[in-house]
Amino acid sequence: MDEVLASVAETIKNFAVIYLMDITEVLDFNTMYELYDPSTVMFFFRNKHIMIDLGTGNNNKINWTLKDKQEFIDIVETVYRGARKGRGLVIAPKDYSTKYRY
Repeated sequence: MDEVLASVAETIKNFAVIYLMDITEVLDFNTMYELYDPSTVMFFFRNKHIMIDLGTGNNNKINWTLKDKQEFIDIVETVYRGARKGRGLVIAPKDYSTKYRY
């Protein structure tokens, strides 16, 4: 996930900034946002937490690894457009409830 974030940082610099945080050093938000996964992506716009409906039931964050750069860029664009319109919850461009098809 770090590689995807680093590779898209230049592409999305006009409408998003990526901040990395170590949850063992900054403990303030661990209980508030239930941060316990090794990698978690959350979205904020003007100091407000923007939730995203990914179809997984957890609208607060992405806690799995995205391997595709374009997929992550599409999610960031969707969040940005929704947040600019004043929405606190945006719908993801792809439904991740069927991530693993058997």
